[in-house]
Amino acid sequence: MKATHVLGQDVSWGPSGLVPAVVQDVADGRVLMVAYVDAEAFAATLASGEVHFHSRSRDRLWRKGETSGNVLRLVDIDLDCDGDALLIQVEPVGPTCHRGTRSCFDPAEVGAAARSPIAPAATIQGFAWLETLWSTIDSRASGDPAVSYTARLIAGGVDAPARKVSEEATEVLMAAKDDAVAAQDRRDATRDALTGEVADLLYHTLVVLRERGLAPSAVIARLRERHKP
Repeated sequence: MKATHVLGQDVSWGPSGLVPAVVQDVADGRVLMVAYVDAEAFAATLASGEVHFHSRSRDRLWRKGETSGNVLRLVDIDLDCDGDALLIQVEPVGPTCHRGTRSCFDPAEVGAAARSPIAPAATIQGFAWLETLWSTIDSRASGDPAVSYTARLIAGGVDAPARKVSEEATEVLMAAKDDAVAAQDRRDATRDALTGEVADLLYHTLVVLRERGLAPSAVIARLRERHKP
């Protein structure tokens, strides 16, 4: 959980003591639900790291997921320009809606599909976190090469990070082949190794882009262009 800069005294709670809260999945920005928060729920959210609301129907504090187990893990809270609405970014555990859908704005049949063993719901992969990695690479690019590995690669010119991409791509290939022939009792180890090698490849590929002054958004645009039917 990030340390939010929003404090309870910053919020204009309004005549009823409540403000609306829009809940957003931090992985991709999908709006999951809208509910109401009062000062008690706000404080409980910050203290526990799990999102709490004020239930208007029961007139009491409500921790999302207290019966279903589908809690919302707090990532950050932002306040709108008027101070009378909250944007709460979360990592959801399970479907958010009581109908079994990921979002309260999904059609009900999506929830039925998610519960079907032959039609599982798509899993969000969390690619949005790569924005954080890119921001870190970008901020360290002009740092001291003596203390920053990223800065050292970029200071070495295109050959330094590009050579690492070539090395990591080979290691991804070897790790994938190891996993393909691994016995079942070794599969956890080979999967862990493959995950690590792909992570290294992604990182060094982004460093190549930064060294060349090319934004990853250009790559995303090219992928979208190729994806068009």
